Amino acid sequence: MHPRRFARMRPSGRRGNAGKVIAGPKTPVIDCPIIDYAAGGACIEVGGRVVLPPRFELLFGGTRKKCRVVWTKGRRSGLSF
Repeated sequence: MHPRRFARMRPSGRRGNAGKVIAGPKTPVIDCPIIDYAAGGACIEVGGRVVLPPRFELLFGGTRKKCRVVWTKGRRSGLSF
């Protein structure tokens, strides 16, 4: 097991664990729960047959991060900021 580059952070405050995937101005916004959140990336879970684009923006608690998909396993995807 390789050590993490950044320590894990749990979402704090009133933000909850709800995030939104914003792929572009003409694409619908995808709601997704945040499973894990760290300084360098996050793990999200998308429902149904949603296919994430390789690059998008993640809106989480008023913060907007540019992301890229690093891995996908089932309904969960790992993101890098």
